[in-house]
Amino acid sequence: MTLDIKHDTERTQFVTLVEGKTAMLQYHVLPDGKTLNYYHTFVPPELRGRHIGQDLVKFALDYAKTNHFKVVPKCPFVKAYIDTHPEYKELE
Repeated sequence: MTLDIKHDTERTQFVTLVEGKTAMLQYHVLPDGKTLNYYHTFVPPELRGRHIGQDLVKFALDYAKTNHFKVVPKCPFVKAYIDTHPEYKELE
């Protein structure tokens, strides 16, 4: 399944709609303007186990990498993803 993930800059989140339900990764821009705090990933319970969270995290990390941001992975799901995908370690 290919997700249509959008970056909602107004609400500071990456979001996708699957089967009428919203999954998201929320963040804050830290005061330095160069670091993103990825603090919450949410996938509705009935959609879990379908790699939606992983796809959201990958999209968000690729966004940070492409736009030269550092990342603070406060969300345990984001931290676990980075720990198992060393190509993103440089963002921390």
